[in-house]
Amino acid sequence: MFSFFGKYYYSYLLRSLMMIVIMLSLSHSNVLKAQAPQFSQFYAAPLYLAPSFTGATDGSRIALNYRNQWPQLSGTFVTYAFAFDHYFHDYNSGVGLLLFRDQAGSANLATTNAGILYSYNFKVNQNWTMRPGLHFLYSQRTINEGKLIFGDQLNLEGDNYATSQTSLDLYRIGYFDASVSLLAYTKDLWLGFTFDHLMTPDQSMTNQESNIPLKTSLYGGYRFKLNKPFAGVTEESVSIIFLYKNQGPFNQFDIGTYWTKEPISIGLQYRGIPIFNNPIHGTFNNDAVVLMAALRTKGLRVGYSYDFTISNLLGSTGGAHEISIIYEFNQGKPGKKHDAIPCPTSPYTR
Repeated sequence: MFSFFGKYYYSYLLRSLMMIVIMLSLSHSNVLKAQAPQFSQFYAAPLYLAPSFTGATDGSRIALNYRNQWPQLSGTFVTYAFAFDHYFHDYNSGVGLLLFRDQAGSANLATTNAGILYSYNFKVNQNWTMRPGLHFLYSQRTINEGKLIFGDQLNLEGDNYATSQTSLDLYRIGYFDASVSLLAYTKDLWLGFTFDHLMTPDQSMTNQESNIPLKTSLYGGYRFKLNKPFAGVTEESVSIIFLYKNQGPFNQFDIGTYWTKEPISIGLQYRGIPIFNNPIHGTFNNDAVVLMAALRTKGLRVGYSYDFTISNLLGSTGGAHEISIIYEFNQGKPGKKHDAIPCPTSPYTR
């Protein structure tokens, strides 16, 4: 009897939690703003991380990303990205296209955007190369209002009653936005930053204002080469990577390592800020431990990662699954190659 009641009480709590999250994200609030979608394999979604990565190969590139976060909850968080970019050697410039969609909750609260990106590549000195980048995009936010579940519809038996809630008059909203970034790198070290939401657009789907706060990202890494490739011996290296993000009162830090020996890469990553308390909830910022693996062939890289939740939601989310595919083609001749960014995601070893 207790297990029967507990099952439906647990279902009730989860559905109530999802309803609260959706309603808060739609309402006007100075405390809670929309959560920015993220990829654990952030260097495998290079154009989403920073426009400076546009044209980072010697030719053309296609990148596909898929993330399914917290699949055990009703109305999971699903994110898709498609990117294409090309490097023009004669102009030291990269041009790209990024299509992106993030969908959350049982009512399909979705953000879809399309943007164009540009970066310029130039040498500072014999060791350092710099790449400033720009991203201009149009974004649209939608929701299926008919799928919203309100408090007076919930009960312990798991059925939904009719609601007394009147229509929320939610609107499809569209807006323009922009990002800017700067990346500096040597043959084994890279550092960069990105400012997203420069226009701080109003994303409210009601008649109340809700501006997206500026998002700042700092990222970088270092590659330790364990050997030098020669006939019969493949390259082996260990890379240390990090990503810090701030948006309004929220902070997040990712740090991890990749071990690479062609054609395999294996990675381990931690997400959280364990030393400092969350200023809003008063709890430690432990989020997830991520396991990653990738297989490379000539021009193709396929990666998979799984997020193990280590926050207070431990055991109730199902973690997160993520898949990335990067395909590079029409690469330039050896004499036209520019200095490669040493991130551990390129299908080519250079």
